[in-house]
Amino acid sequence: MRIGVRLGVDVGKARVGVARSDPHGMLATPVETVPRDLGGDADLVRIARVAADLDAVEVIVGLPLNLRGERTPSTDDAAAFAERLASRLDGDGVPVRLVDERLSTVSAQGQLRQAGKKTKQSRSIIDQAAAVVILQHALDVERARGEAPGHAVAIPEPPEEETRT
Repeated sequence: MRIGVRLGVDVGKARVGVARSDPHGMLATPVETVPRDLGGDADLVRIARVAADLDAVEVIVGLPLNLRGERTPSTDDAAAFAERLASRLDGDGVPVRLVDERLSTVSAQGQLRQAGKKTKQSRSIIDQAAAVVILQHALDVERARGEAPGHAVAIPEPPEEETRT
């Protein structure tokens, strides 16, 4: 198991849940819920700040496939968010990985219900809990397989400028 704090990220339309691991990669715990900034990059800036503050060695972003393992509009949104985050974190040397997160929100809602929390009152907590589920799954997979989970996010190359003659 690699050593170092990892962040888990659950990308939603309105909010982004963030979780962290301990340095030994054993346990995921909630950190915060970041408001989604669809028109800018305040959400990316905040997550990059959390990663820097915690000296994160990696960020795990949940990839919401449907139950048949197919892509959906949410899949494309999370993948695009992960690419933008990877570009932002590249200068700090923090890689971003995408990990299958089917049913993470459903699992988080069930856990909160069992704890006596009402869904309407705990939407931001659900986002953090989903990030915990995503990250804990990734940690467990890495421990079982001895390799990093999911797949690394490639940083998109900037478009080449056209040369004029």
